[in-house]
Amino acid sequence: MLNENCRHLVMFLQKVKSGTVGKMLLNNALKPEHINSTDLFTTSVHRMAFAGPQSKRAQSDLQLPSLIDDWTKEHVKDWLTIQLRIPHKVAQNLYDQELSGACLVSFEKQDLLELGVPPAPAIQIMRQVERLKRQSETFVSDCVMTTKSKGKILKSTEFQVSSEKMETETVSSDSGFQSLSSTLEMLQISKTKSVLEQNSVDDTQLYADIKDDATFVQLKNSKCRIRPFDKSNTNIFYIQNHILPPVAGPSNLLEPVHEYKLLPNANETTEREIIYEFTKEVFSFAASCMNSRTNGTIHFGVKELEQGHGEVIGQDLTSFSKYNEAFESCLSEYFEQQYVNPARMCIRPPQFIQVHAPDGTTTNKWVIEVDVVPTHLETQDHIFHTLLSIASNEQKQQCKTECLFVRKGSRSVNLLADSDPRILQEQIKTLTAKVQSLASARKAAEEKDLLKDQPLEGHQGQRLKQLVTRGRDAFEDTLQVIVVTDKCHPTELEHLDFLKEIKLFAVLEFDPESDVNGACRFYREDHVANLHYPRMYTSQDSVTAVIGKLNLFKQTSWIFCNGRVNEECEADKPLTPNEWLKTRSGDVTNMISLLCKPDLLSKDRLLVIFILHSAVTDISNPILETFCAMYRNLEGVDNMLCICKDCDIFSHWKGLIESRCKEDITNKCIFELTMNEISSTIKNLKEPQTQSSRRFLPSTGSSSVLLGRKDEELMTVLDILCENECQNTEIETKDSFQEFKKKVEEDFYRGGQVSWWNFYLSEKDRLPFIKRDKFDELYDLITPVQVHASQCVMINLFHHPGCGGTTLAMHVLWNLRRKFRCAVVKNNMATNNEIATQVMTLLTYGREEQPGYTPVLLLVDNWDDVEDLKQCILACNKKRHNGLMVIILNCERTPLPDHSSRTSRISNVFITNNLSRQEQNLFSEKLQQLRSDHERPETFYAFMIMTNNFSEAYISNLVSNIVKGLDTSSQQGKLLSFLALLNTYVNGSYISLSLCEELVGIRNCLIKQETFDDKMNPFSTLMITFIVEEHGTYQAVRFLHQMIARKCLEFLIQQYRMSLFDITNDVLLCDKLYKSYMGRDFLVQTIHSMLITRQRKELGDDKTTSFSPLIEEINKEGGHRKVKEVLERGIDRFEKSATMSQALARHFCLQEKNFDRAIKWALDAQGKRSDSYMADTVGQVHKSHLKKIIDDSKYATPEELDECLALGFKAVKAFQESQELAKKDQLDEGSQFDLLVRRRNRTYNTSGYSGETEVMMILLEVILNLPVCPAHDRHKRDQMLQFLRGHLPLRSLYDGSNTTINQFVDVLVDHETFLMSLKQRLKESFSFFEHYFQYLKPRSLEREAVEERSKRKVSEYFKKYIEIFSRSEEEKTSEKASKPKLSLHQQIEDQRSYLEFKRADSFAGLLQCLTDKNGTEMENILKKWQFIFENSSYTNGKDTVNFILANIVLHCSKPSSKLLKKYEDLVSLLNEELQKVGLNSKQTELYYLSMLLMWPGQDKRLESIKTYQYIGQYVTSAKRSFHHRFSHMFPARSAIAHFFLGKSSGLKRIVSKVKLDQILMSYSPSRNLHHLWQSGEAWNKPEVERNLLRVKGTSENGDIYINYAGNLKLQVRPVYLGDIRSGYSRENVSFYLGFTMEGPVAYNIKYESDT
Repeated sequence: MLNENCRHLVMFLQKVKSGTVGKMLLNNALKPEHINSTDLFTTSVHRMAFAGPQSKRAQSDLQLPSLIDDWTKEHVKDWLTIQLRIPHKVAQNLYDQELSGACLVSFEKQDLLELGVPPAPAIQIMRQVERLKRQSETFVSDCVMTTKSKGKILKSTEFQVSSEKMETETVSSDSGFQSLSSTLEMLQISKTKSVLEQNSVDDTQLYADIKDDATFVQLKNSKCRIRPFDKSNTNIFYIQNHILPPVAGPSNLLEPVHEYKLLPNANETTEREIIYEFTKEVFSFAASCMNSRTNGTIHFGVKELEQGHGEVIGQDLTSFSKYNEAFESCLSEYFEQQYVNPARMCIRPPQFIQVHAPDGTTTNKWVIEVDVVPTHLETQDHIFHTLLSIASNEQKQQCKTECLFVRKGSRSVNLLADSDPRILQEQIKTLTAKVQSLASARKAAEEKDLLKDQPLEGHQGQRLKQLVTRGRDAFEDTLQVIVVTDKCHPTELEHLDFLKEIKLFAVLEFDPESDVNGACRFYREDHVANLHYPRMYTSQDSVTAVIGKLNLFKQTSWIFCNGRVNEECEADKPLTPNEWLKTRSGDVTNMISLLCKPDLLSKDRLLVIFILHSAVTDISNPILETFCAMYRNLEGVDNMLCICKDCDIFSHWKGLIESRCKEDITNKCIFELTMNEISSTIKNLKEPQTQSSRRFLPSTGSSSVLLGRKDEELMTVLDILCENECQNTEIETKDSFQEFKKKVEEDFYRGGQVSWWNFYLSEKDRLPFIKRDKFDELYDLITPVQVHASQCVMINLFHHPGCGGTTLAMHVLWNLRRKFRCAVVKNNMATNNEIATQVMTLLTYGREEQPGYTPVLLLVDNWDDVEDLKQCILACNKKRHNGLMVIILNCERTPLPDHSSRTSRISNVFITNNLSRQEQNLFSEKLQQLRSDHERPETFYAFMIMTNNFSEAYISNLVSNIVKGLDTSSQQGKLLSFLALLNTYVNGSYISLSLCEELVGIRNCLIKQETFDDKMNPFSTLMITFIVEEHGTYQAVRFLHQMIARKCLEFLIQQYRMSLFDITNDVLLCDKLYKSYMGRDFLVQTIHSMLITRQRKELGDDKTTSFSPLIEEINKEGGHRKVKEVLERGIDRFEKSATMSQALARHFCLQEKNFDRAIKWALDAQGKRSDSYMADTVGQVHKSHLKKIIDDSKYATPEELDECLALGFKAVKAFQESQELAKKDQLDEGSQFDLLVRRRNRTYNTSGYSGETEVMMILLEVILNLPVCPAHDRHKRDQMLQFLRGHLPLRSLYDGSNTTINQFVDVLVDHETFLMSLKQRLKESFSFFEHYFQYLKPRSLEREAVEERSKRKVSEYFKKYIEIFSRSEEEKTSEKASKPKLSLHQQIEDQRSYLEFKRADSFAGLLQCLTDKNGTEMENILKKWQFIFENSSYTNGKDTVNFILANIVLHCSKPSSKLLKKYEDLVSLLNEELQKVGLNSKQTELYYLSMLLMWPGQDKRLESIKTYQYIGQYVTSAKRSFHHRFSHMFPARSAIAHFFLGKSSGLKRIVSKVKLDQILMSYSPSRNLHHLWQSGEAWNKPEVERNLLRVKGTSENGDIYINYAGNLKLQVRPVYLGDIRSGYSRENVSFYLGFTMEGPVAYNIKYESDT
């Protein structure tokens, strides 16, 4: 219904035709810049002043009610005379005849003529009345449907307004799309001034009128899809404040009429009266529909608006059953007895539809709906009366009154309510006649509808198959599926079970309650799904980082795009559509942009499924916005499938998509099938399962445990091998099994990764899987006769690349799958902590509460730090278990397997690319079998390479025959050369299949009429496509074997005159390799690594190189210029890479000796990444420059000396900076080019110290060879050394008679401060290395062997240092002879010099004496320390500490020595020093001695309260000071235990590790000491047990404690974390006690309950 403002507008438009000025002003005013939503009505009033020649005042003063029915005769007269300009006498005549508005709307032209109106005015009046009625209907309807987009608004026609449904702009790049409601809000904020300001109207008041009017509600609120008529259990819901269709009179009898009612609230009346009101309204409405023979629905809980629309409000219901019972019981009361059954057949039971809040959450409100279906069969030509209880005015009580309801317009009317008998009789007569015709019309309509409802001959099932499979035979598991869905009714969830059968990448969920009672909860019953929000996908992290952080590809991401109802954070709570557009649509758009990135998901493997359970009717709906974002990012609908629950939902969806995107999506939609049919069809399209539906793990006592699918999904990094692997699978029951079997064998023997199916199928063949010679050796290592003593055992399998090492390991796992819980780490990017956690989950699965486990056999491939993985596993031991838990089998590729095996300190086996005679025979037999099962087994080139014993001639012949026709300039030639280069120089490299297809010109990735194999034929026979899981899940391409790749590269170079430089250059210039695609980060890192990764022999390479092998080969092939070009191009390509600039700096430094350019690039590298390695490079450049000047100089000159000292100073500064940065390196997360380095190497960079030491030694050598101090002039030389020691000023070296000498001295004076620091800095460097090697050891056993070389290098520097600064015995003898009475101070210095010479002048040096010095040497050392200690005027705490330790070391070397101090005296000395420094000193060594000397003995009693009472605090101080000094090294190193607690007393109770090693060597000289210690065998040797004291303690809260007398409780750290149980169980334990600088540690922990 129009409000007053609308009425004024209509009247004004009717008057426009009378004046051209008015028309002109209207057209101008309706331009976008002159109108807004509020002014639309205001303008109508403004314009009335220009309606024609009538008085402005008369027209503006005309006020008429909104409804014509409400006009009085005065209103009619004014309207006729003022608006229509009807002659006054005609208007007066009608006025005299009481013509009101109600009469006017019911009149026809003839009625007016009979009243005396002339024909012309009568026609005019009737046309204007009809026009007013028509405009009243169309104007409101069009206001709701019309949207304003980009300035387009309602336009006027010549004489009337006819609003058109505006065409909405096609999808643009911005993230939000304005609905009408949001547009109106914007327009309300910025109102446009009217062009007719002189006729001012209170705009604010008009706007308030509109806002209060129902029309505004319709504009503001969205339409709501109504429940399908006469459908029960359709699982529909309504949204609060949304609008239902308008009520209307009967149309074609089958289209239902609607009536809206609001029942009283429980607060307003009783429940009984509410139910009575419900039944009365239901049966009154039903009777009216039955008598009018029209279908209809009455809705309770819906507010009827003035224009007939219904606004969903909802009713509060306490019980459905009460309404159902009232409906059933009262029906017979309201209808006559003979019509009760027909009424029961026509009136459907109540339907209860839940009302949801605008933000999508559920409410406690409901809408009750009752359908009426008056079929002809039931109603025939009957008339249905009803009996209603109506209050009597006279008696003031309820009495039964007969009623006869019919539909009149949009209302139900009781014909019997008319009190006039004549009129009543006439109406009954008319109705009786009308019912006859209505019955016939109803019958005809039903028959016509029956024909229309015949089953459709559609092909939507076939369309669904095509869309899901992309035209293939089955739904492929490699397809990545993203689902976008809205709220699904709980009863419909069972039809979403197909989601559980397909691999879901992500679900974009718009139901805020999905995890409570929706699809998310349903899915998570059987699968793992991570709950995410869109904002989690909008970080600045790289795609690879996002994949790792959110576990993409491993587990389904369930993304709540409109928040969650149970979320505490306000930012993640549900929003209304309007608020969603403003605050959340941007995050969703950004998330979709990320999900659709080619480097995350390849379009050819992506399917986006929209599942719509309810209609999308609003153009601002979030799901529509999501579709548009997908449409933009995927550039169309090729990757989309829309599933609509019914045709009505599809119709709305299709219309909105056409409006927004100008796209007809009919062919991408499924809407005629039920959800059950859709689910069953998709499940039927799934490829047959190749995995057992019920998978079992071995458990204790030969039992088994069922491995749940959801539990297995949680172990994302493990490929678990079950007992019944490959058994009872679906694929074996299919006709396609033989084809599957052939493909599995073909993939493996061509060169693919072995699968469990290969072993399973071989067991069924006449020939078993080939058993390598080292199989039994590896098997026996894993399952020795004597059980493993350690909880976690490491075994290495060294092998040449491509010789079957990993296959051998997996073969062993297959044979042990019933003895161990076997698993393979399938994601080489996983962290050790992540792996350890999941391994412990696998170990304890099904045995969480019981003791005893079946050990895990874990296979890792080429793992960097197995020792760290072991420690992480032990740290994760959360149960009371001391036996074997995990065996780690590490397959390590190396060019020298036999050498690696000999040098490894871990148990190992190795195989090489040289088959034994027996193995060759097995391969030959297998080839014969393959010939009988496969057409061309000779094309299984990886297998044939092994069959031919890795023959170079065979591979060369193979490559030359296939590659001889290659066009190197073609796309295929380019790709072949790229792959050959990468596979040759980087193990495990590959290129994603999608990139390969693009490189060879395959464009249509969805249809793929031409496959990659076809395009690359015949060269594709040398390649294989496989699945990658490290950086997402996608297909990739590589050569079948690394030897084939190498031969291809050689063939290209030799036969086609290509060069490594050309191919490398092409790789760097090919932009397609660096754009967005799946696996981009890994490929870019591979190319980067190929250019900069050097070989190091200590890391298992066959040699150590200065540059990467590729750069070395390019240098041989094309010289320095080509290398420089490649590296410069690499810097251009990898502009943020510090290591690329570093490589170029090293090239200029080492190859071209161009130090200016070298330092430029070294500083450039340091500017890109400031770490110890970049700073070291700067120092190395300066050092090399220094050495070059020295080497090129035959005779030293002052100028060269100055340059050398300046360079030395710069080098030292750079190396010192490297030392400081090394302390922070462990905190550095690395650069974007570190992907191939799965974990940062756990090494502490000491190159800064070694570099500084080398430079200073070089400078000392330069200085001592100067003419200032020639070797033959002992006096001059001694003066120089005195200066370097800091005992003599440099100016004393001036020679007044020698100008040349003075010039050199001048240069030295310029650098005097630097030169005076050399000796002290050298001393500090050697002290650092002593601490580094003596206090700490590498966490990795393999690093210990590498460290021995570093020790030797430092020792060489120290020897040179001693040669320079120590005086010879001859010098000392001569000095004593010349000065018989040397000062005491000089004597002490001589003793210190001796100790320094013997490397026994420090605490760490004395610890080294345990290994290096015999008893006699230690006696001499102790004498020196005793002299210093007894004769020093000032007692130095360090001297005291060193003197005490010298006694302990001598006692360990020569217990019988008479020089030894008594134990009590040493304790007294120590205690005195401890009292001086207190508990907060940094002297870790002092507190360490307190542990050695003051630890309670075997009787557990403290011998002297005063002396020993602080031992617990000393232990704490030792740990604190040690951490303060060395914590930056902890990630790479751990503290060393040099001493253990023995059974004796005094000094005898201190047992050195050296002594224990000697004992072990006496038992088995050939055995590896490290193996004895690591395996735990050492502790079981009788002699070791006799020497060491087994200490008793308790385990409390996961820690070990020792309780001593006097309430002393000392905490001890277990060396191996796995030795101690958690669970916070207080247990009695025993162990051997070792002493490290960090504190006491426990070895060989045993629980007394186990003995």
